[in-house]
Amino acid sequence: MARGLFDLTGKVALVTGGNGGIGLGFARGIAKQGGSLAIWERNAEKNAAAKQDLLDAGAARVETYVVDVASEEQIIAGFETLKADFGRLDCVFANSGGPPRFNSVFDMPTAEWHSFLDVALHGAFFTLREAARLMVDRAKAGEPGGSLVACGSLSLFQGLAGKENYAGSKAAIAAVIRCMAVEFGPYNIRANVVAPGLIMTPMMGGEANEKALSGMVGPQVPIKRVGQVEDFEGIGAFLCSDASSFITGETIRVDGGYMIRP
Repeated sequence: MARGLFDLTGKVALVTGGNGGIGLGFARGIAKQGGSLAIWERNAEKNAAAKQDLLDAGAARVETYVVDVASEEQIIAGFETLKADFGRLDCVFANSGGPPRFNSVFDMPTAEWHSFLDVALHGAFFTLREAARLMVDRAKAGEPGGSLVACGSLSLFQGLAGKENYAGSKAAIAAVIRCMAVEFGPYNIRANVVAPGLIMTPMMGGEANEKALSGMVGPQVPIKRVGQVEDFEGIGAFLCSDASSFITGETIRVDGGYMIRP
């Protein structure tokens, strides 16, 4: 089947946290355009289910790995394995993270502050850094290009009580992305942030909670609904493809217009 503008034949993408939720949606968009995928997550059983999902969607190849992105050593080793298995990397989506858990900064234990940033900020930074290293090496060998993508959120723009660790990690990684867009632009490597609105994922706390959130937030969204995992398929295919080759340093909101509502 001809895929045209978004054809990802021959391209390899890594998605951290890619066995469910937004990460799986992003990966599925790449799969539908014929790309190959590496998935990093800590749950081997969920990894296996995601692998089959992505192969069924049309991925040329899918490999899953148990990698804890809270560990710089595991990240570095993971990239060594990825390079040995695939030989190249064209796109990375640094997506691993967790939901905000507190309603007041005074309720947040110090250990929780640090453990959250170990994944959502430090893990994302090391993932992007090592991905960029592979892309720069490829560019120096004569094949420039690549796409670095980080998962942000609307907390980049809005204050949220008790969500200082969550919002802080998202704001910091957005700053990292802008710096990388400048540093790696000469290699035709672009770097962007995807900022989701309210998306119905397993992190939402179950069907009853999802229904309540949909009823409360959906009517406030110009599109008149909350987001679904499937809404990330298109942005995944786009940012992995050469169609996005002149877009860098941007924060792309996927929120149904929530941020511009009256």
